[in-house]
Amino acid sequence: MSDVMAVVLAAGKSQRMKSELPKVLHEVCGRSMVDHVLIAARAAGAKKIVVVVGHKAEEVQAALEHQEDVHFALQEEQLGTGHAVMCCREHLAGHEGPVLVLTGDTPLLRGESLSALIDEMNQLQAACVVGTAKTENNKGLGRIVRDEQQRFLRIVEEKDASEDEKKITEINTGCFAFDGPSLVSALDDVKPNNVQGEYYLTDCAEILRTRGKTVAAACRLDIAEAMGVNTQEQLAEVEKVMKQRMQ
Repeated sequence: MSDVMAVVLAAGKSQRMKSELPKVLHEVCGRSMVDHVLIAARAAGAKKIVVVVGHKAEEVQAALEHQEDVHFALQEEQLGTGHAVMCCREHLAGHEGPVLVLTGDTPLLRGESLSALIDEMNQLQAACVVGTAKTENNKGLGRIVRDEQQRFLRIVEEKDASEDEKKITEINTGCFAFDGPSLVSALDDVKPNNVQGEYYLTDCAEILRTRGKTVAAACRLDIAEAMGVNTQEQLAEVEKVMKQRMQ
């Protein structure tokens, strides 16, 4: 089996942090948030990590460029998560193994959870495995839509969700394991057909499923691992959870 590659999305700007420091460089227990994500990716077997930079790209790159396994892709315009991965095409070209796609503001990710997604992908010979978690506090999160046999159908973002879909408690954590060639192929068909007018990475899963590829949603993460940080209050909450883990 080919080596694992990880793509870490770290291009966004978060005005809600009310800080000049790029969001992913804020520290949790002495390490930047994005560093925690890189550690989890390596623990899951990633040999090459591509960090997508955009807002204050130079600062993020300067903080990480000393790490030999880290490479960079520039997203000049923030046009969505799918667009961010499109910016990695030169790194993805020819990669035959698994690709983890992660977000740089989820410092509570565990390597064993990411390994479980890759294991699931290999066992099912899947083109994509969506990492999910269960929570009643699902406001603002993408919902996992399944059919009557509980097979994955699609991910629907809250702004695009029906009232029934908004009641779903299984959510997208933002962690994906893709077969490399399948990911590259699916990106060609992603269109900004949504309320935001953005290219959603989540559409890749549905595209691959409609092509007859195996796509699974695996509830292998706990909700803490999906906690993205957008405010100073959320940063404090994540730090609290991290300290509890360390103790």
